[in-house]
Amino acid sequence: MRAFFARIGELDHLVYTAGESLFLQTLAELDIEAAQRAFEVRYWGALKAVKHAAPLIRANGSITLTSGVASSRPLPTWAIPASILGAIESLTRTLAVELAPLRVNAVAPGVLRTALWDNMSKADRESLYDHISGKMPVRRVGEASDVAQTYLYLMQQGFSTGQVIVVDGGHVLV
Repeated sequence: MRAFFARIGELDHLVYTAGESLFLQTLAELDIEAAQRAFEVRYWGALKAVKHAAPLIRANGSITLTSGVASSRPLPTWAIPASILGAIESLTRTLAVELAPLRVNAVAPGVLRTALWDNMSKADRESLYDHISGKMPVRRVGEASDVAQTYLYLMQQGFSTGQVIVVDGGHVLV
């Protein structure tokens, strides 16, 4: 990571989002080594990227991390993803204070049609999307483009820091 950012040099913004399939297991069946690998990508990867990118970010730049609504609304089998998301949100607030005046925020997406769900069969994935859509106030599952607008907003909006912006179609409300 250090060598990567050294090659890039100065930058305006850093967005960190990891999109591997979710690691969902009950506590009884939990594979600790696999759980550690999930933390390596989503939490430690974010922290390493911030550590090596932050000194290179120009004035008025920003860092935006990625969390998710499961940090506040976990389900059974979500112990590892929900823990990682909660850790990212705490990291966001802490770094906003430590790295000030550099702005640090996070985006917390809800269910989106992305490769995140590729570990499910197509039929199970579509069933999940239909089930979630029926419960949500906006009556649809989000697309990556819905959330991309939030990352752009946080890069352009120069007065927000330490915030976690939820983009979930109202999913946490129901």
